[in-house]
Formats: sequence, C-alpha cells, structure tokens
Amino acid sequence: MSQHDGLAAWLRLTLIPGIGGETQRKLLAAFGLPEAVFAAGRLAAHAVVGERADLLFDFNPSEAVDRSLHWGAQAGQHILTLADAAYPRALLEIPDPPNVLYVRGNPALLDKTALAIVGSRNATPQGVQTAESFAKALAGKDLVIVSGLALGIDAAAHRGTLAVGGNTVAVIGTGADRLYPARNRDLALAIAEHGAIVSEFPLGTPAIAANFPRRNRIISGLARGVLVVEAAPESGSLITARLAAEQGREVFAIPGSIHSPVARGCHQLIKQGAKLVETASDVLEELGNLDPIPLPETPPPDSGENPLLTALGHDPCSLDELAERSGLGTDTLLGELLSLELAGRIAPLPGNRYQRLG
Repeated sequence: MSQHDGLAAWLRLTLIPGIGGETQRKLLAAFGLPEAVFAAGRLAAHAVVGERADLLFDFNPSEAVDRSLHWGAQAGQHILTLADAAYPRALLEIPDPPNVLYVRGNPALLDKTALAIVGSRNATPQGVQTAESFAKALAGKDLVIVSGLALGIDAAAHRGTLAVGGNTVAVIGTGADRLYPARNRDLALAIAEHGAIVSEFPLGTPAIAANFPRRNRIISGLARGVLVVEAAPESGSLITARLAAEQGREVFAIPGSIHSPVARGCHQLIKQGAKLVETASDVLEELGNLDPIPLPETPPPDSGENPLLTALGHDPCSLDELAERSGLGTDTLLGELLSLELAGRIAPLPGNRYQRLG
C-alpha cells in the first residue's frame, strides 16, 4: 500500500462521525494500522467495538478524505499520524494522543523542548505584560512556547515569542483551516509562517465550546511544563494545569493580588503544589537549566516615582479610592491619570478602575 493510501485510511478512520478517539484506539490495538481495521470486516470489528462497527462500513467520508489529502499536499501544511516518524514523541507519552494531527507551519517544532504558557482570556494589562515578558525570556533560551491562541494571556505568550524571533506553537480548538478568534487572525498567520498551528479536529470544524477543553491535553502534552499566568477559579487554564500534572509535567503559577479574581486560580494551584514563579529563572531551574535570566517585568523601585503611582500601588484601584489616597480633586486626578495612561504607565480597567503597568 502506498503512503498516500495509508494516510487515506487513517483519515477515513478518524473522519467517520461517531467513531471517537477511544473507539479508534480499541480498533487499532486489535487490528494494527487502519487499513487492517477495514480489511478485517464488519463481524471482526463488531467483536471489538460492538454496534459502532457498523459506522465503519455504512459511512464513507470520501469527500472529507479527499479534501484533507488536498489540504495536506499544500506547501507548509502537514498531516501527521501515530504511525509517522515525525509524530511528536511527547504526545506518545499521554494516555489519549490524537490519532491524527493537522499542522500548519513547521512540524519539527513539535519535537523540541517546550513550555506551555496559558491564562485568562480576560487578562489584566499587567498579566498581558507579564506573559509577554516571560515568553520573551524563555523563548530566548530556546524553549518552544506553546499556547492556545485565545485572547488574553495565550495571545500575549505567542506575541512575546515572535517578538524575539523565538519558536511558538498554537494548539487550536477548530479545524486547522479556520482562524479563530477573528481578532487573532494576523497573529495566527504569523505563527503559521514562523512557528506551527496544530489541531486534532477535522478541517472545517467550527468553534465548538467542548473542543477547547479537549485540546488542552495537547497543549500540556507537548510541553515539559505549564506556566499559568492569570486564571480565575473556573478557568480552562486550570484544566490544562490539571492535565499537565496527570501527564507528569511540571506546573508553575505566577501569584497575583489577593484582590484580583484572575489571581485566585494561580493561588489555588500554588496551594495544591504548583511551583510559585517570580522570574523566568525559576522555571528554568525546575526544567534543569540553571542559567540566570534577567526579566524586566519587576524593575527596581524608582526613588523619583510619580506620587500618584505610589498612591495607586500594584493592585487595581477604583477612581474613588485613588482620590481618597491621593487627596486630589476629580478633575485634577483624571488629568494626571490620562497623562500616565498616554505615557504607558497605567491602564484603565472595567468598573472605572486603574492598574499600573510594570
């Protein structure tokens, strides 16, 4: 059988609706390669997976197979199966590796030493800045930065990596031919050109809520560890951290303000045993690289600091609280806040609050 026919058989097996990953693995364990599954026949497949075997022989996804083969034949687009030498070895260590991966960009990056950086979609400006800073520092040490291309922390991690010419991998919850979310379209195109976009979902798969938690096991599976920058208590990032721990990966978390909802998830992880991280060196030491790295997100205090920044502190603060702390009238305060915002020293938050930037 040719390589083309072998790939077509993998696609046929994985593109039949109702035949999920667990069923596919049972069939592969029983018969070997996908072509052997189909050659075994209906009765033999019934003995392994019951009535689901009928789907194998009653449904022919030939159009989807042809479309996928055409997609994978284009420059910069690849389809990897469990049987391929290029399939990422790290994913072979997890309990439920995807049987097929669709890759836009450089598939060789999937086998390099990687760290996942994840966090809240509703990140604070400080969180975004922190994620970018850590990504820049760690990518500069030849770590591939893996994330999920979501808004907020994920996007910041990808941007920070690209900014220093590093390698980044985006694991997405749609088909590899979809660019989601739309606001990250330009970022996705840059990742496809300078890194890799990875999906286990068939081409054309739209944004379905249940698919995003599922892809998290690939984010953690590709990496040596997962760094959570900001996360609410019910955040999907905590799912990624839990999966990482189950997969034997390291879990890192950056602490935040006790008043910040997006810090509570990180504090929860730290209570559960995640390593508290303040600098990129903390991550590298745990991963076995002891080279110290200066990180710019925590500069030394400025003795000539603006008094309003001193009054603001490092936690989000409402306008009323800031007026009380600073003793300034509302008009004067708003004018000074605008100047600081234009200078990139602070950022406005929802609810008429402000936060300083590092």
